[in-house]
Amino acid sequence: MLGKKLVFGAIATVLSFVATAAAYSTIGSTPALVEFYAPWCGHCKNLAPIYEELAQAFSGKEDKVLIANVDADAHRELGSRYGIKGFPTLKWFPKGVDGDPEDYSGGRDLDSLTAFVTKKSGVKSSIVKAVPAVTVLTDATFEKEVLTSGKNALVEFYAPWCGHCKSLAPTYEKVAQDFLNDKETVVIANVDATVEKTIAEKYGVTGYPTIKFFAADGTVEDYNSGRSEQDFIDFINKKTGTQRVAGGLLNTEAGRIPELDELAQKFSKATSQDEKKSLSDEGIELATTLTNSTNAKYYKRFFEKSLATPEYPATEAARLAKIIKNKSVNRARLDEFSIRHNIISVFAEAFASPNAAAPGKDEL
Repeated sequence: MLGKKLVFGAIATVLSFVATAAAYSTIGSTPALVEFYAPWCGHCKNLAPIYEELAQAFSGKEDKVLIANVDADAHRELGSRYGIKGFPTLKWFPKGVDGDPEDYSGGRDLDSLTAFVTKKSGVKSSIVKAVPAVTVLTDATFEKEVLTSGKNALVEFYAPWCGHCKSLAPTYEKVAQDFLNDKETVVIANVDATVEKTIAEKYGVTGYPTIKFFAADGTVEDYNSGRSEQDFIDFINKKTGTQRVAGGLLNTEAGRIPELDELAQKFSKATSQDEKKSLSDEGIELATTLTNSTNAKYYKRFFEKSLATPEYPATEAARLAKIIKNKSVNRARLDEFSIRHNIISVFAEAFASPNAAAPGKDEL
């Protein structure tokens, strides 16, 4: 009846106008950002998922602001009315204005579009921005955060206008996220070298991005390895002794104790109950003596339970693998479950993958 229809996309709902008199009356009755597009336009296709996210960001607030679009190829009357000559064209229609809208000339990323709509309408989006994991350094904080912190720091010196720096930013943020659980020993940081010139000049920064590793012992070296997430992780693991993989989980070696691994492997291959009992007793005794290891207790528990219930290692490994896949588990607990999974897997005949299905209930 209103000359508008809801088009449901994979992410959100975008209001689509068609060329009717009612549509003309709708434009201007509520503040609206309107995209004029053509279905065959490549740039329009690239913008589509971002525009749907924008609609989702203001979903439920349609009485205050609209995120809409017009197929200006099919509905040329609307396109002609507003002087559309290329696609996509975005226009802002303030409330009460339908004949002389404002051209949108800002960025076509979600942040830019959201900021524009909020500025024009006064309506806040529902987007909750994650707190960046990369530590931002300045001339004033560099010494405390890096040089005298007693930590290992990977530091990127960048320039805001640098294309390579912009391309690196998402990967670098992922790396910082991956090492959040190691924040007591590892810092992933960056410095705007165009602003913090004192520290940039001190370390001879002349190009962007320049990445340097500041070891806890005070030594400094250039980072010259690859720039993939895994490249950074491999470098940091090698330099600091951490045991991370892409995504932030621990690798399969984390938490394991070689002497107890050897006994656990013999235990899993033993064919008689007497032999298993002997190896279990030996393992429990050794685990008890390793008072400096926080993970020896897991070996002790697993020897006891595996002796009593032969299928326990495989069942427990699969159960822990399922928990590790649960993204709602906090980071600290994920490390604990990963270590337990690594250790119990030694008791099984073969390592159980964290992608394995798990029987039983998920007791934490």
